[in-house]
Amino acid sequence: MGKKNKLSKTLVEQILDKANISYESVSFATHTEGDVKQMDTDESAEDRHNIYKTLALLGNKTGPVIGVVPLDEHLSYKKLAKISGNKKVGMVPLKDLLKTTGYEHGANSPIAIYETKHYPIYMDEIAEKQGEIVVSAGKIGRSVRVNAKDVKKLVHATFGDLIE
Repeated sequence: MGKKNKLSKTLVEQILDKANISYESVSFATHTEGDVKQMDTDESAEDRHNIYKTLALLGNKTGPVIGVVPLDEHLSYKKLAKISGNKKVGMVPLKDLLKTTGYEHGANSPIAIYETKHYPIYMDEIAEKQGEIVVSAGKIGRSVRVNAKDVKKLVHATFGDLIE
C-alpha cells in the first residue's frame, strides 16, 4: 500500500503502540445529523454492546469526569456521581465539549482524554467481563478494539456499575 493510501495513526493508536498494548483498528461509516458528525454503527457487523461511548460530564465537586459505557446502554448520572465523589454530575454542554476534552462530539476517547487532560475515567464494569471492547481512536469513524483491562491500567480507570 502506498504512503498516500495509508491512514496515519491517531494519537490513541500512538499511545497504545508506545505502551505496547495490542489493538485492532476499526473503521465505521459516518453521517452528519444536524451539525454533528456521527458514526454509523447500524451498518457495522460489530456488536453494539461491545462498542463503548465516551461521555464527558462535570461533577459539582471534581469538575470533569469521563464515563465509558456500551453504546446501547444509558449512563446513570447518580451512579457516576457516587463513584466519582460528587453529589451530582451533568453532561458537558456540546458547545463546551471541544474546549473541555480537546475532541469534538463522536471523537472522544478515554485514552486520548486521559493522556492530554488526566481527567478521572470511569468504565462500566461490564467492560471488564467482556474483555475486548471498541473505543474511539480520537477521530469520528475511527476506533480501536482493545482489552478493557489494558485500557483500565493505561488510564487508571475505575470499573463500576454505571448503567441505568
